[in-house]
Amino acid sequence: MYHPPDYYLVDELLTEEHKIIRDAVREWVERSVKPIIDDYAQKHTYPTHLIKEMGEIGAFGPFIPEKYGGAGLDQISYGLIMTELERGDSAIRSTASVQTSLVMYPIYAFGTEEQRTKYLPKLASGEWVGAYGLTEPNHGSDPGSMLTHFENKGDHYLLNGSKMWITNAPIADVAVVWSKDEEGKVRGIIVERGMEGFTTPVTDRKWSLRASPTGELVFDNVKVPKENLLPGVKGLKGPLTCLNSARYGIAWGVLGAAMECYDTAVQYAKERKQFGQPIASFQLQQKKLSEMLTEITKAQLLVWRLGTLRNEDRATPAQISMAKRNNVETALKIARESRQILGAMGVTGDYPIMRHMMNLESVITYEGTHDIHLLITGMDITGIPAFE
Repeated sequence: MYHPPDYYLVDELLTEEHKIIRDAVREWVERSVKPIIDDYAQKHTYPTHLIKEMGEIGAFGPFIPEKYGGAGLDQISYGLIMTELERGDSAIRSTASVQTSLVMYPIYAFGTEEQRTKYLPKLASGEWVGAYGLTEPNHGSDPGSMLTHFENKGDHYLLNGSKMWITNAPIADVAVVWSKDEEGKVRGIIVERGMEGFTTPVTDRKWSLRASPTGELVFDNVKVPKENLLPGVKGLKGPLTCLNSARYGIAWGVLGAAMECYDTAVQYAKERKQFGQPIASFQLQQKKLSEMLTEITKAQLLVWRLGTLRNEDRATPAQISMAKRNNVETALKIARESRQILGAMGVTGDYPIMRHMMNLESVITYEGTHDIHLLITGMDITGIPAFE
């Protein structure tokens, strides 16, 4: 049985609605994700049957207004949902993060009413799956140098280019793609499965996020209707605003992985005996567990405060960067320490720790690398950008 750590009684800062939402998602993860996820990860396949279930529990677009199929919840509710999903697996949370923050959010924030009505309800229900195209084979941390572009052909746009490391790409029905117009301005455009010249090759042979569908978005003279252009934003502000929402969700999400690893390590240390006594009685094991709990507690308080600021529309991109960087690094360290407590058993599929550790090696890189987030904080401190 899972014993979620809450050393500073953070639960008391949550509303009853928050707890009901969290507990409902937690119960779903226990019932539908945890019994099967190791098999899917071992086989390098994705449990597509869970997509509709995620729609049913409100994991897609929870902060999108009910008018468009969302739940109209606040930002702390969104964070709590991401925490519970990632406790199951980062792949499950990634699907929900992309669907919510990188596909539904830009359509809601920058799209037309027709686009919102057409796409958002089907994405919210899980009937459609979305992907987000920003990263390119040669342009990751520097999205402004992207090569993907489109031309105005009178009654349509002609899109060419490619995107790489795209979550949900192989199963996506729609993709929000960031590309340059003829003036070199970055614009968002919605591409649909079935458009001629649009393909999604699978990225295989991954050691990390093995239960997540990853691939490319390739555009070879794709004709896109003009009504698929997102009119509400120009420039990198568009994709970066989406990334802020995704990074915020990640900061909460990785707490789930950290808490699951910690709880597994605590239970194992109490049960595993060496030299005639539980290994939990030894000083070095207690040191590991004490430090893990301390870091989890700090991370919980960090995201709770950040969520409060998000609800008040006061959180800055730099504050979100700090939380994403800190919490992912914290979760990865906790996964590694937990694995050591379990010894050889920690690398087996009988326990979730090694799977979480491998997943977090991707999470520390995507949605802004660890180093880039450090430099974002550094720029905020000094006013000097170190990456230009």
